[in-house]
Amino acid sequence: MTETSIKESLISKIFTTLKQALKGDESFDYTSGSIKKAVILLAIPMVLEMMMESVFALVDLYFVGHLEHSSFAIQTVGLTESVLTVIYSLAIGMSMAATAVVARRIGEKDPVAAAKAGMQAIIIAFAVNSLMSILGVIYAKEILILMGSSIESAEHGFRFTQIMIGSSLCIMLLFLINGIFRGAGNAAIAMKSLWIANICNIILCPVLINGLEPIPAFGLVGAALATTIGRSIGVLYQVYHLFFGNGILKIKIPYFAPDFKQIRALVKIAAPGILQFVIASCSWIFLAQLVATTGGDHGSAGYQTALRIMMFFILPAWGLSNAAATLVGQNLGAKQIERAEKSVYTTARYNVIFMASIMIITLVFGQYIISFFTNDEQVKTIAIEALQIMSIGFIFYGIGMVLINTFNGAGDTWTPTGINFFGFWLFQIPLAYVLAKHFNMGPTGVFIAIPVAETAITLAGIVFYKRGKWKRIQV
Repeated sequence: MTETSIKESLISKIFTTLKQALKGDESFDYTSGSIKKAVILLAIPMVLEMMMESVFALVDLYFVGHLEHSSFAIQTVGLTESVLTVIYSLAIGMSMAATAVVARRIGEKDPVAAAKAGMQAIIIAFAVNSLMSILGVIYAKEILILMGSSIESAEHGFRFTQIMIGSSLCIMLLFLINGIFRGAGNAAIAMKSLWIANICNIILCPVLINGLEPIPAFGLVGAALATTIGRSIGVLYQVYHLFFGNGILKIKIPYFAPDFKQIRALVKIAAPGILQFVIASCSWIFLAQLVATTGGDHGSAGYQTALRIMMFFILPAWGLSNAAATLVGQNLGAKQIERAEKSVYTTARYNVIFMASIMIITLVFGQYIISFFTNDEQVKTIAIEALQIMSIGFIFYGIGMVLINTFNGAGDTWTPTGINFFGFWLFQIPLAYVLAKHFNMGPTGVFIAIPVAETAITLAGIVFYKRGKWKRIQV
């Protein structure tokens, strides 16, 4: 073959793989063949999926950042998102359990058992979410004040919080059903559901916030309505494909009958997984409260702005690392332990490259990115400092994400739970408190504690990965 024909063949293969990844191809066997191709087929839609999840917060942040009393609005969005991380923790923990079990059953070539397991996870989601939604609606104002908001700011924004927490079942189902699809190897459906939800949110946000005859301007409340409607439409898309799609999972109504043996098995995996993410999210809530009390409304708004932008970059990396969970789960199910290990190394390498690129972008262009989202100079100054300090640890964040998803994909949810407990509660929180209060560094001390703790957590994850307990877990 000539050099030209070789290049043309390579380009053709790349485009074919990209097309497969975006379209979704459940016929591909992730327990054999090229590991690089397997990672790419899973990672591309997963990255785009998580990018779309992060867009929700950025779209809200952009439009409310230009409202009157924008510091109140930005703070309300940020503090509400911090509270919602508890619900995200439940959703991620359940979706992680669903991914692990569904992937293991698919690896064992038992799609019926995989489908039944997925439906039992949905039953659990409905059960656990109802109480949280009711409490969120009743105590929205008190929650914001507890988080460090001023009474004036809480009065201004509690309706937004009511709607967001009250509709949290949509968040739960969006994460959970996508976890089911990822476990089955169809990451493209998960991606498309987030794209649809975000397109709806992007269209509705300016309309509901600013008004468009005959629709009145709802202001900050409009952002909550737009996000809730968008997520609901995304869930409807997922449900359609669960029942009427042509994928490997074939859902039938009888699968929704409670199977308490399967529910116990899922809860056994999900409980430490939920605790794992609750530990992390409660740490972020404490940090948000610490910034609010030491930096005031402007300090809080600046931190929340930087955090939303940081999450925009981190969530795609989390999506890429999700490829490790599916590949580890399916290959352990197929008794391909060495292949599972190779999948982890390949995914980690790609994530390091991605996060290193993002670190450079945020360090060099951080001030320009921040300026796009707020016109308040005080908020802008704090946000730039926060973003640049937190981005220093991006490479370690990337490695840590892959390791967490490796443990979770194998069903070893206790290991990352223990790492998170020591890393966040016994290290990050005390360090942030001492720097902010004892050394009078205020919000800057909190910003420094974040990359330091995340680096320590990643190093601990490497040690436990090498011990290999995750290879021997049965689910």
